[in-house]
Amino acid sequence: MRVTGTGHASMRIDTGAGSILCDPWVNPAYFASWFPFPDNSQLDWETLGQVDYLYVSHLHRDHFDAAHLKRFISKKATVLLPAYPTSELEDELRDLGFTSFLRTTSNEVVELDGGLKVMIQALTSPTDGPIGDSSLWVEYDGIRLLNQNDARPTDLDIFSELGHVHAQMIQFSGAIWYPMVYELPAAAKTAFGKQKRDRQMDRTIRYIDDLKASYVFPIAGPPCFLDDDLWQFNDIHGDEGNIFPDQQVFIDHYEGLGYDNGVILLPGTVSELTADTCETTHPVADVRKFFENKEEHLREYQARQRPVIEAAKATWRHPEVDVLGEMKRRIEPLLEESVYLAKGVGGPIRFDLVGYDGESVESIVVDFPGKEVRAAADEKVRYRFRTERALIETLLHSGEVDWVNSLFLSCRFSAARIGQYNEFVYAFFKCLSEERLQYAEGWYAEQRPDAEDVKLGDWVVQRRCPHLKADLTRFGIIDGDQLTCQLHGWRFDLPSGRCLTSVGHEIRAHRATTEAPTPTPTPTPTPTPPHS
Repeated sequence: MRVTGTGHASMRIDTGAGSILCDPWVNPAYFASWFPFPDNSQLDWETLGQVDYLYVSHLHRDHFDAAHLKRFISKKATVLLPAYPTSELEDELRDLGFTSFLRTTSNEVVELDGGLKVMIQALTSPTDGPIGDSSLWVEYDGIRLLNQNDARPTDLDIFSELGHVHAQMIQFSGAIWYPMVYELPAAAKTAFGKQKRDRQMDRTIRYIDDLKASYVFPIAGPPCFLDDDLWQFNDIHGDEGNIFPDQQVFIDHYEGLGYDNGVILLPGTVSELTADTCETTHPVADVRKFFENKEEHLREYQARQRPVIEAAKATWRHPEVDVLGEMKRRIEPLLEESVYLAKGVGGPIRFDLVGYDGESVESIVVDFPGKEVRAAADEKVRYRFRTERALIETLLHSGEVDWVNSLFLSCRFSAARIGQYNEFVYAFFKCLSEERLQYAEGWYAEQRPDAEDVKLGDWVVQRRCPHLKADLTRFGIIDGDQLTCQLHGWRFDLPSGRCLTSVGHEIRAHRATTEAPTPTPTPTPTPTPPHS
């Protein structure tokens, strides 16, 4: 099995029974804020795009690059389609000209022509990616590969039960806006960023330890930021709170823990996998030196892409859009239909929209209890977002249904909040369509309390995390009276059962030396936005 690195979470897998191209992303994403790093735009995409199969893991725009898919990827390719609850991914691919689809069933192996086997695990919580995230398992001639990219399954048993995995491709770097955009003192922002960076690394190591693959390939990050307004987010300034460490940083950390099976995939890197070996050739003579010269590479990349960024910015203004009127028209019907999300938000949030002159501000409130969108009054709000009016105009003009997978991931805003992080705010702004909202509300309604308990240290706790059902026997760490679920870093106070990370999500727990309390009705568990 040959694996060719094609940038970020993208790779081409070649076997004797066919080739698979995964998640090709080249063009900037999220309002021209994210770019692949290292630059992959100069690869021979005409050749790379001639494949037998295409796998797009999910609809995040650093995995689904519509312009690139349309121009370079063979429409004869059969799409390996995850079993998502909505048809959005298939619909968008059909619009680009793809006609052949293999609709998989989650966790079921499919044998293709020539003995090539694949299995896709689809995660279908409303908060997995934009209504779905997935991993691809591939086997040919006894060699097995797991492209986990940035999916976060609750466990990896389903893959290891199929046989030893020889290559694991896994996310390690940040893919979120927290804490950089929050209006916090510099010291606090650094502390929160370091905590998140450490948590990312810990989660990746936990997955690696669970699967025990022969070789580990850190992928799916980091992006780089080439706009001058966002340049500070690149991990080149010696900031220990930066959440976007690169591949070499991860490998150094990984080797420092005693591991020696990490492999970096640069764009153009080729790894030949056998049952016992991984022979790798890189497009540069010295990989470490390449990363040591990261800022130089980024400046050259920035110069090449500056016209692309400026062209994108020129398309954002739509003064013909009545922002308040359009937000009322689109959002108020969804507020009326929302039960779980609206209750979860529990209060008004405010958008402060900065005008074209860079000074004037129009403030609009989305009032979840009142089920209305209106001009802001003098009132306290749970969350406040400040961004350019032009960006909201663009979202409304295009009919974008997922403001998380556009505005928020762009990092082109600042935020402030009162109290704890509230997951439901971001969940709602991912579901700005009838189909998404109905699915999300129905998903919440179908959840049931978790009845199984396990012993962890001196405590007996429910086996599944109240957040996204991670198995706490694998991901739960107890320190004194606190439990941390390392899958997403959520913390719980065990004596009270209170969640210390977000509103709600109480955990059932008691000391192992005491009797369990009498059960009481448990609120319906609800999910959280990804990577938060």
